[in-house]
This record gives sequence, C-alpha cells and structure tokens, in this order.
Amino acid sequence: MIVDSHCHLDRLDFDKLDLNLDQVLDSARAKKVEHFLCVSVTLDQFPSMLDKIKNYPDVSASCGVHPLDQKDALDKQKLINLASHEKVVAIGETGLDYYYSKDTHLVQQESFVGHIEVANELNKPLIIHTRDAREDTINLMRAHNAEKCSGVLHCFTENWDMAKKAIDMGFYISISGIVTFKNAVELKDVVKQIPLDRLLIETDSPYLAPVPYRGKTNQPAYVEDVAYYIAQLKGLSFNELAEATTNNFYSLFKQAKRA
Repeated sequence: MIVDSHCHLDRLDFDKLDLNLDQVLDSARAKKVEHFLCVSVTLDQFPSMLDKIKNYPDVSASCGVHPLDQKDALDKQKLINLASHEKVVAIGETGLDYYYSKDTHLVQQESFVGHIEVANELNKPLIIHTRDAREDTINLMRAHNAEKCSGVLHCFTENWDMAKKAIDMGFYISISGIVTFKNAVELKDVVKQIPLDRLLIETDSPYLAPVPYRGKTNQPAYVEDVAYYIAQLKGLSFNELAEATTNNFYSLFKQAKRA
C-alpha cells in the first residue's frame, strides 16, 4: 500500500477529468493508495475544502496559507481555530517562494514564522513549500524551533545540501512526479541520497503529472508511477519503497487514521 502525501483534491477539474471525486479516489485505491493528504493553500477556502473531503476516512487535511497566496499578514488566531479540527493532521502548506513572488518576501517570512509557531502550539507537523529560498527557509526553521514539530519539505526540487540540513532537523523530504522529468538530473541524484526512513512520495495533483502523463491533469492514482520510478532510482523493489514511505507518512502525520 502507498500514500499520496500531498494533493489538492479540491482543485481538481472534474469536468476535464470526466470523473467525480468518488471516482478519482476509487481509481487511486485500485492502485493500492490507502491514504490521501489534501493540502490547504488559503484559510478562506479551507472550509470549502474540508466540506468536500469530510466524509472520507482515508482523506486527511492540512490547514495553512501557501506563500504565493500570502498577500496580507497571517491571521494566526484564525489558523489556530481552523487547524484545531480533528481532520487536520498538519499545518501548511507554508514556506517561501522567491521564484514567482519577488515583492512579498517579508510577508512570506512573517507568515512562515507564524505557521511554525502554530504548528508547535498545536503539535502538528509542517508542510513546507520552498523555491529559490534555500538559506532563508532553513534559517527561519532553525531560528523558530521547527524541529520541535517536525514536518516535510514537499515537492522537493532543491539540492542535497538543503535536504540534508532539513533531515538533520528531523524533517522528511517528499518527492513528486518532477523526478520523472528528463531534465530533473540534480533531483534524481538527490533522491538517491535521501535516507529511506526520511522519504515521502506525493502527486501534488492536479499539478506536475509524472511521465507518461506529463501535460495532463495529475491525480492521486499517479503516485504509483512516482513510487515505481523512485524505487528504480534507489535500487529497491516497489514493495520496499511502498512500505517505507507509507510507514514514514504515519510516523510524521501521527493523527492520520491508518486503514
């Protein structure tokens, strides 16, 4: 069994897929995906997201504000209130993205710190998005005791040095379908170095569909393709990779209900 540790089920275009949510989840379950973590990107849209997934025991939720959706200061009390829901197993996604948003660095940093503080207060792990912000991401994690709540650097595309610094703080590294892309040469080398007990897999659907689906709408069923590819990269059997990453998921997201 495998887990899609990061997906955006509320952002799937069901008309484009010609499927509904039940069918999307059933398609993934047929490929032995036993759990799904549906990740929040704004607090305003969180209630709607939660309503869509509330009746699925094998779908957990996170609560937070994506750095590219961070236009104003974080409402920490609102985050605490929403993230206290029993279905919420993580805080985020949060973090820093200097690639797309070059004029919001300060508000991103302040929001990231606020998410770390809430994660520590609620004892729920962080889901961190980082792009072109390696030094600031690690420095803020260290300065604000992110190792206390732990978490994951999701959809990782940075270098081994950053991965190792996060791992040394007790964090996990999650790999998406990007690793299957032909030009992801450095990422493939990083994946080979990630210890098996610190590795997670994800789709980040509906984005970043892996080969051979690149260019199409991504969906949780395709986490199987990510798993097969990573297993081959690391010289493991699919079952070895599946067992390790599934155990890692439940070790990190302790409030997620195991099948």
